[in-house]
Amino acid sequence: MMTTRPELQGSFGMIASTHWLASAAGMSVLERGGNAFDAAVAGGFVLQIVEPHLNGPGGDLPVIAWSAADGRAHVVCGQGPSPAAASLRHFSDLGLTLVPGSGPLAATVPGAFGAWTTMLERWGTWELADVLAFALHYAEDGFPVLPAISRTVGAVSKLFTEHWAPSAAAWLDGSTPPAPGSWWRSPVIAATYRRILQEAVGGSREQRIAAARDAWYRGFVAEEVEAFCRTAWRDTSGRDHTGLLTAEDLARWQPTVEAPVATPYAERYQVLKTGPWGQGPVVGQQLRMLDALGLQAETALSGRWIHLVTEAAKLGYADREAWYGDPMASDIPLAALLSAQYAAERAALVGERADLELRPGSPDGRAPRLATLPEAGSPSPGIGEPTMGSSEPTAADPSPGPLGQNRGDTCHLDVVDRWGNLVSATPSGGWLQSSPVIAALGFPLGTRAQMFYLEPDLPNSLRPGMRPRTTLSPSLALRDGQPWLAFGTPGGDQQDQWQLAFFTALVNAGDGANLQAVIDAPMFHTNHFPSSFYPREAHPGELVVEDRLPAEALAELRERGHRLTLSGAWTLGRLSAVAKEGRVLKAAANPRGAQGYAIGR
Repeated sequence: MMTTRPELQGSFGMIASTHWLASAAGMSVLERGGNAFDAAVAGGFVLQIVEPHLNGPGGDLPVIAWSAADGRAHVVCGQGPSPAAASLRHFSDLGLTLVPGSGPLAATVPGAFGAWTTMLERWGTWELADVLAFALHYAEDGFPVLPAISRTVGAVSKLFTEHWAPSAAAWLDGSTPPAPGSWWRSPVIAATYRRILQEAVGGSREQRIAAARDAWYRGFVAEEVEAFCRTAWRDTSGRDHTGLLTAEDLARWQPTVEAPVATPYAERYQVLKTGPWGQGPVVGQQLRMLDALGLQAETALSGRWIHLVTEAAKLGYADREAWYGDPMASDIPLAALLSAQYAAERAALVGERADLELRPGSPDGRAPRLATLPEAGSPSPGIGEPTMGSSEPTAADPSPGPLGQNRGDTCHLDVVDRWGNLVSATPSGGWLQSSPVIAALGFPLGTRAQMFYLEPDLPNSLRPGMRPRTTLSPSLALRDGQPWLAFGTPGGDQQDQWQLAFFTALVNAGDGANLQAVIDAPMFHTNHFPSSFYPREAHPGELVVEDRLPAEALAELRERGHRLTLSGAWTLGRLSAVAKEGRVLKAAANPRGAQGYAIGR
């Protein structure tokens, strides 16, 4: 089968990511004796510099990793919680019905640094200074500007010059965005990391990493974050608001290491995801339903195969809307949602035609409740960050609006090493267009709090000190009980649709299937359920497909009642994956967007 690039195979180490420089940095670490955790951290810090429109130091990070030494998988949660002062009443008093999609009012504790350093401390072998060296090089000496960076800065340049002066200083040459292909530096971020390394003092590697984390969450970074949040800044409400984060919010938080949620599929496989503070379990629900529906007997990318995958997604995401949230705040019926019995009940709702209703279920007999959403197109004081909406189905990397309403994306990175460690990481948030740059630190805060509902008594209602139900969703899969595959993609609500389509097609292809061929295959997703981002629109029955799907499949989907939106030929999904099959290691990366690469030997 022809592919856009070869599936890589070797026995030493593999890394795949959404930017070639991050992949190169990670491979350099592997070549110099580092393990998969060291390589992932190095690549992750590079992504903050070279994909600043997609993630940043002030963003979020979930990781799923397999430790060969431990013989098990771990989830590292770098999704920071809401501030202690974040209450429904505070937003109501401001006249807001949605959390703004940009600006400091939407900030949660920036968890990425804590998660990267926790993984390095616990399972890595390198010093923090050594893994940071690659990112520091690009921040100080310069990196090539992607066309998407130039478009993004151009779209918000007026906001920068009129309201976000520190961002203008960081990203404009006068009033001009950086040109595609030009070289740009981030010297203030570099100075921040240099100072952290100066304060990372201790008698052991682990103590030095912990001291660096203290400098961030209990030192000068936390102090600068609080000072920044005291100033009012323009956001997507069209008004100026101060933030709620304080140094105490950062000091009381630490990343957690949790057990993954595991779901069996097709007898031989288990897929591991985050808990319901992320949307990850929706993959498990879909797999359970597709097992019950006999998906393996269907031909991948046939009309019926796409129909079954899409209908399972509609039911799974309806449950996400009704039942998912931070289990520290709500009683989430996760075991019932992922049970075979419940999956069979839900699968029985799948008919031969597209369902146009949003139908959450009743796990354990509980009655579902959905949030009250604004009508599509109605004015609203919050504008969010959809990655891919029906209004721009052909845009692989759409630009933000003039108030920072971001049509941005996310990053992803996968690593496997010769010792059998695997890492799947999805850093995001803290985009250059999400919030003003903190002048003393060089980077903006994230805006993940926009994912909360400002309505009481829902699993994902805004509460002080709780995690928003994030869309960030790395994946790890076992085959025959052995760690096999690390994979993921950017894409907001689409992450766990594109990953599900990739994974089930890979399984259907059988042992030895070509990772690159499956990533290259035409992709699709539905916008049937409410978006996680403003304006929370749902488009019942809409199915977005790359237009290179076979004509007979498109015809069948139309006959089944799906409301097709044809996207460009190479516009949906930015998957990457690495695999361990015995002693053979594999890797593949997505050609869409012309920046993701896999490297290995």
